[in-house]
Amino acid sequence: MVSTVTAHFDQSSNVAPLWKDRRFISARPVEYVGHGAYRSRHARRTLRKEPAAALSKRLFDITAAGLALLFFAPFLIAVAVAIKVSSPGPILFHQYRYGYRNRRFKIYKFRSMRVEKGDVTGVRQTVQGDSRVTKVGRILRKTSLDEIPQLINVIRGDMSLVGPRPHVPGMLAADRLYEDLVPYYFHRHIARPGITGLAQVSGCRGSTAEADNAISRIDYDLDYIEKWSLRLDVVIILRTVRREFLSGSGY
Repeated sequence: MVSTVTAHFDQSSNVAPLWKDRRFISARPVEYVGHGAYRSRHARRTLRKEPAAALSKRLFDITAAGLALLFFAPFLIAVAVAIKVSSPGPILFHQYRYGYRNRRFKIYKFRSMRVEKGDVTGVRQTVQGDSRVTKVGRILRKTSLDEIPQLINVIRGDMSLVGPRPHVPGMLAADRLYEDLVPYYFHRHIARPGITGLAQVSGCRGSTAEADNAISRIDYDLDYIEKWSLRLDVVIILRTVRREFLSGSGY
């Protein structure tokens, strides 16, 4: 028999108190059997230890993000000039995403698409060879350098360097709402979203048109939350530098 968890949502707030007054959490309290999409799950009861509650993680984020902004300052200026010269429109692109405990926040990125063809909602995902992407934007996206302004989000406390990637509300996966495809989808929001995450360095990035890939992303996010440590954060950051900035796997 599969155990279930009932969560009460305060209708007066857009914040979901997912684990309030709970000492133990079950990272995957819901199982679903259908279409062969979900792997077998065994709920794990572990002592409550949320990454968002760890002071060491927050101090690491602020220090590393601040140093990174200083280091990248000349590069950020050069990118800003290139974006402005190559296509009309603002240098930065912003969009609302799901954050910690379902709070929505404004995420910042270098603009990589033509203004008249952009999708502010973010529901329409970028595909390989997308005609909306500018020449400069193509380079930025391939190397994931368009994500660097999110260091500002980290310092503001909206994000962490490492965590589940923030999704836009209403994001689709396999032509369905993500939360409809994956019953335990919102459990990933007990951690601050990250610039990078375990799912991304494990190969789960890009389109979510395929159900298996979309489900695997959430599984990796929950695995990260269960196993979180500063050492794991450092490992993921190093793997991100090698996989994204040096190899260029984005589009």
